[in-house]
Amino acid sequence: MKKIITYGTFDLLHYGHIQLLKRAKALGDYLIVGLSSDEFNKLKGKKSVLSYQERVDLLSAIKYIDEIIPENNWEQKSRDVINNNVSIFVMGDDWKGQFDDLSEYCDVLYLERTPEISSSSIKQNILNKEKLIKM
Repeated sequence: MKKIITYGTFDLLHYGHIQLLKRAKALGDYLIVGLSSDEFNKLKGKKSVLSYQERVDLLSAIKYIDEIIPENNWEQKSRDVINNNVSIFVMGDDWKGQFDDLSEYCDVLYLERTPEISSSSIKQNILNKEKLIKM
């Protein structure tokens, strides 16, 4: 069985996330998603709109995902790859080069992101609309 793993916060789930997950799953038989915990997001300076459990619930409904594990720190990726017998580590190409050290344990692929959408752009659009409403 060929296992794939990817990581992310997956806050404000959108079409680009679904495309990434679909493409990752197509690379193998079993897709594991390492979902950033609320505590890890704080360490990264990120605040999610949705809680960890809400994001787990959303991701659990996606047919491409076979398993969700918590991501609690940067260092766990190599352990996750080894412990889960992962064949391919996948991330969006905005992370290109950041995880090449994992190629010691598995193939590392950076998939092109869906260019017209991101969680950051959605958050910015919401903020801009709120500013217009207050005017």
